[in-house]
Amino acid sequence: MINVVLKILNSLTLLLVYMGISNPIIAQTAVDFGQDGKPKHNIFSFRAQSWQDHFKNLNRGAILVDTKTRSLHYWNKNGTEYKVFPTSVPLNKELTRLGYTKVTKKVVGPEWRPTKKMRERDPQLPEFMPPGPDNPLGSHALYLSWPSYRIHGTSDTRKIGRQSSSGCVGLYNEQIEELFNLVEIGTPVRIL
Repeated sequence: MINVVLKILNSLTLLLVYMGISNPIIAQTAVDFGQDGKPKHNIFSFRAQSWQDHFKNLNRGAILVDTKTRSLHYWNKNGTEYKVFPTSVPLNKELTRLGYTKVTKKVVGPEWRPTKKMRERDPQLPEFMPPGPDNPLGSHALYLSWPSYRIHGTSDTRKIGRQSSSGCVGLYNEQIEELFNLVEIGTPVRIL
């Protein structure tokens, strides 16, 4: 009888996770390894985080980006809503800025201008790209108080769960749109 109850509880937990209700959340289970033997995608489990470990209050909500698990955690200002999204993160430590920042601007259909350093690394990059399906910033962008850093969407779904950005945090377009509608200007962000 206990085994039946445990199976039902496990099934219910998986259903709740699938529906977006938080508890420890399981990351991708299929792993694609590169030639160097390292996983190309995130193989860590997303774990529920406590906002109190990272922020003093939730007066404006809060966003925590965990670069190790490649996940973004969001809490609303009442503390009644908690969401976890898979992300892309910077390619390496040199491109990763850690610490506290905040959302300073919200843009639907962002334009993209690669930084000088990005163009030095890849001279094939255009100087400017208008909004649209080929724009690397996707459908929505949250601009941070750090110059050139954003939380944005992507049309290239292969990037999510990987180290693939030049410093920004990427989400699926559907999920950045959801987050965009929840977040207000001034929302604190911690990237660790």
